[in-house]
Amino acid sequence: MPAPKNSIRRSLLVISTIVLSTVLTAPVALAAPSPSSKPSADSSATATADPSKKSKDSKDSKESKGSKAAPPAKMSTVGGTRLGQAGTQVNLASGVPVLPKGLSARSWIVADAESGEVLAAHNAHWRLAPASTLKMLFADTLLPKWPSSTEHKVESSDLAGIGSGSSMVGIKEDETYTVHDLWLGVFLRSGNDAVRVLAAMNGGVESTVEEMNEHAEELQAFDTVVVSPDGYDAEGQVSSAYDLTLIARSGLQKKDFREYASTVRADFPGETKKNKKGKKVRGSFEIQNTNRLLSGDYDVPVYQGIAGVKNGNTTNAGATFTGVAEQDGRVLLVTVMNPEKQESNGVYKETAKLLDWGFKAAGKVDPVGELVPPGSATQAGARPDAGASPGEAGGAGEDAPGAVGGKPVASAAAGGGAGGIGTALAVTGGVLVLLAGGAFLVNRRWPLPDLVRRRPHP
Repeated sequence: MPAPKNSIRRSLLVISTIVLSTVLTAPVALAAPSPSSKPSADSSATATADPSKKSKDSKDSKESKGSKAAPPAKMSTVGGTRLGQAGTQVNLASGVPVLPKGLSARSWIVADAESGEVLAAHNAHWRLAPASTLKMLFADTLLPKWPSSTEHKVESSDLAGIGSGSSMVGIKEDETYTVHDLWLGVFLRSGNDAVRVLAAMNGGVESTVEEMNEHAEELQAFDTVVVSPDGYDAEGQVSSAYDLTLIARSGLQKKDFREYASTVRADFPGETKKNKKGKKVRGSFEIQNTNRLLSGDYDVPVYQGIAGVKNGNTTNAGATFTGVAEQDGRVLLVTVMNPEKQESNGVYKETAKLLDWGFKAAGKVDPVGELVPPGSATQAGARPDAGASPGEAGGAGEDAPGAVGGKPVASAAAGGGAGGIGTALAVTGGVLVLLAGGAFLVNRRWPLPDLVRRRPHP
């Protein structure tokens, strides 16, 4: 449980955010019909990866398991009163395109990544199991800890407690990996083994979970409760479409986060073996990003301008996904949680529909809420450097030792299937700053770095 001072700070932040949001947000809610309330096919959660950690929010935990298909009557109003209302919130008016048909997700949100305006949302604060999208918070919390060149030899204890059926990148005991290798394993293959090794380097699962919860609180992601750092199903572990979008927005302030998240494929170190001559050799194998809007699949084309962020899928959570894309200079964030339609790659298809709508509606639709800034920015009066995330490991500049570097982590020439070769964003800008003074408090603007397209190689 957080320390008493954290609870007090959290309460004050919630109160101040609600008051400000009420003043700035339109009072009228135009709610579209919600998805079908048929029971979910999700089964009960699998055993917790860290049973010693429990959440007091058992009610939200039970709801996230699929035992109830309707959102709770009362939800958080962080970001605006309309975001706490059930159903679809959007200001439909002349010139605003209608929302896409066939959306079945229990919760989703479409937001401008830079201005923070929420263009539309559906049950934005419904607390649901997040699956591996929670790895965004893990990365945003731990990325600044070590230079990417740091090496670590894996011990058996590092891999203890990994849940049955977890996604793995293939880390082997007694092998040495760089931090760069481990983060590729986290972002591309959603490797719970890579998460556990990094958590061990950070002092263990328990301390890592504590830091993640503290960081979520700092981001004002108050719907989020972390129990397992890898997102593996665990009792009481919840987040929301709103919170996951906040977390992604924070992570995208970091250069290495952006580059890992937009990497399509990379080589990963294999196991050391003896060759025919008895000499020890260590090969490598290729890993590909499991984000299908980035890598493509037989029924999902690569989305134009996609640059990440993270996907997930567990028994408890269903399919979850947060994506960021840029078109014509506008950057959108979309989070989709648990589509009830059981179809191949459904979470990506619904995300693509919402991105398409967002790019058409941006500049035409009045927002229904906003993405709030980190608590430190609010408390510090939005100084130019308040709350800005460090650019890379160690919080140094873009060219400092330990940065991933100015070049892409791996080629963005995306893989096979009907999706073909797509484009992904590369980010070359400097460390971000927040806008100062009253303008920041009104607009909540948190600009992303200079954006350029990473074009595929011929």
